[in-house]
Amino acid sequence: MAGAVGTMAMTISYWAERQFRKGRARGAGRLADGTDVRGMASHQGLDYDDTVVPGQIVASVLHFPRALRDRPGEIAIVLRWGYGSMFGMAHVVLRHRYTEPTATLLFGGALLTVTFSMFPILGGTPPPWRWPKDVMLTSLATHAAYVAASALTDDLAR
Repeated sequence: MAGAVGTMAMTISYWAERQFRKGRARGAGRLADGTDVRGMASHQGLDYDDTVVPGQIVASVLHFPRALRDRPGEIAIVLRWGYGSMFGMAHVVLRHRYTEPTATLLFGGALLTVTFSMFPILGGTPPPWRWPKDVMLTSLATHAAYVAASALTDDLAR
């Protein structure tokens, strides 16, 4: 349940940022090789999690048939809700072993490590230090919302 609440917080964060920026964001519009990348809810994503890149990664790694590979947006949505909900269990495990805030800091660190390494390695994005500032800030803010909501939900459920 903690991960699902975290995923909802992340989704709401993207929505709120879109309302606030009203299209004034530079966003995550290109891969490292210059290929354009489509956003999930707009022409381009606010960060790489908000694009079809996660769906392309899953389709490639799992060797999906072409009919599914051609639908990276739908795959990315399923991934966000499936993986996001499941990853929240990591906080549950960490919380059994560590007190707060250590469990949440380790949880957030693990999530950002996966994000900042897997996108360039498997998704062809630039390395994080080359991401535009607004993309990096969005990524940090949306992941912070996910981590905080997941951790709080887990802690309240105890």
